[in-house]
Amino acid sequence: MRSSPEFVGGLLPGIIKKNEAKLKKKPDDQKLILETGSYYVMDANAFVQGPASLLPPEKYAERDAEYRKAREMYLRGAEILEDGLEKRHPGILLAARDVGVSAGGAPAGFERLTAEDVPYIYWLTAAVLSAFSMDPLDLSTGMRVGEVSALVKYAYRLDPDFNDGALDDFFILYYASLPESMGGDKGLARLHYDRALEKTGGLSASPYVSWAQAVCIPAQNFPEFQYNLKEALKINANKNPSNKLLNVLAQRKARYLLDNADLYFIDTGTNAGTGGSEPG
Repeated sequence: MRSSPEFVGGLLPGIIKKNEAKLKKKPDDQKLILETGSYYVMDANAFVQGPASLLPPEKYAERDAEYRKAREMYLRGAEILEDGLEKRHPGILLAARDVGVSAGGAPAGFERLTAEDVPYIYWLTAAVLSAFSMDPLDLSTGMRVGEVSALVKYAYRLDPDFNDGALDDFFILYYASLPESMGGDKGLARLHYDRALEKTGGLSASPYVSWAQAVCIPAQNFPEFQYNLKEALKINANKNPSNKLLNVLAQRKARYLLDNADLYFIDTGTNAGTGGSEPG
């Protein structure tokens, strides 16, 4: 199938390589910048880090090598997207650094941003935070968390419905995964979980998987974990062709998590109660 993960995953490296060559000749081509940067992030997440995370524990060396590769891809994607955003709005990254994670009101300098900038911000934030999550001890990446956090929160004001709730799905992981000192907030994770399900009409597996992984596992709430992953697996990927690939990938992750629950839970009978959907 042309829409299968294997087919798409096989194409992306070649497309990225060709785009990098084009960027050398046309470094100001914003369409090319956004496409190339986002492809790096997609490829790293879906076809490098994602499959590596499903490897059995005994293949830790192979997994770690793939994680390092994914991190380099995230950083390269971020570099390209930062360049594009800075060319669109000179000084915007410095303004974002000044705002940091404690942004309130209308951050100075952000008034130049429009809904057309949201894709750049979305993919840039995903790239930086993904790279940081894979090496939290890297201070150079950690120092950029506040910058991209300020940008993505403002992006949500500009276009809260971007890409059919993609920002809400992102914020589930963002608010659930970060420590409170860096902006983490389980209540806001729940809010965006509800909004993601509403905006996707229940046709996206990703919010269920994000909630199960980012909230249920740390809380050791197995019934809710199980409920959400089963809901993800109920979705018929063919009913939403535009989101089919993402659904297939999310459902693969859901099946892996269910089949390997013992790796994540001390007691699969635990019900810690953290919010989210009621266990089915």
